[in-house]
Amino acid sequence: MKIEEYISSLPSSIISGQEVQLLDDSLRDIFKFANLGKSDVFYHLGCGTGNSLGIAAKEFGARAVGIDNDPDKIRQIEKNPNITTRCQNITDSDLSDATVILFWFSDDSIIAKMFAKFSDLKPGCRIITIFDPLPGTIPNRVSFPYLLHQTPFTIAKNFKEQIMAVFETECIDFTTAWEHAERYTKAIGSPDAGNDRFLTILQTVTIWINAKNHGVSCTKEIPAPVQAYIEILDNFFHIEVKHLIE
Repeated sequence: MKIEEYISSLPSSIISGQEVQLLDDSLRDIFKFANLGKSDVFYHLGCGTGNSLGIAAKEFGARAVGIDNDPDKIRQIEKNPNITTRCQNITDSDLSDATVILFWFSDDSIIAKMFAKFSDLKPGCRIITIFDPLPGTIPNRVSFPYLLHQTPFTIAKNFKEQIMAVFETECIDFTTAWEHAERYTKAIGSPDAGNDRFLTILQTVTIWINAKNHGVSCTKEIPAPVQAYIEILDNFFHIEVKHLIE
């Protein structure tokens, strides 16, 4: 099947990220990357059961606000004087006092609405995304897959400038694609090492193909390792991706 069919066959909760929880160590890495501290008001948009809120409040001293539209998950969040929870859609939320925001969504319509809200926040607010930058922007800091965007945003001249800032390289070859895919896999975590390897292979191929299609791959030809992974995905997982190459 084509990769689009494979993705559409996955549960919607997986695609939306609703059932994906970051590991505690990954959250600590994010907070250190963002220089989260006692003077900060931290918002986690789509906070789930709130492990991020507890770490932000107890270990980093921040005031933590969690927003999620699932009342069952909100009820599971541990009570703490420095933690506030809201059961609502993030697009309807007031973020005006935020100084640090964790935002990890893949829905384009949600991203577009939230980008407009983020753009109106007070100067110096830090928005952390994972893997993907905010639309049309250059991150102020990168520790891939974590990207920090600070208001007011720096607008990219074009997609090439943006992708070069994210990957911190002049062009993307197999090694760059693999290293960044592996960082992403380790960051989001998984109890199943086999799935981790599968995700790394899939992300490596996707990163290189996107680079090729946007003219930022180091070679026009498909590198031998990328070709091998394309064949592995096709022969062993029955996922076809070669049609994506323009």
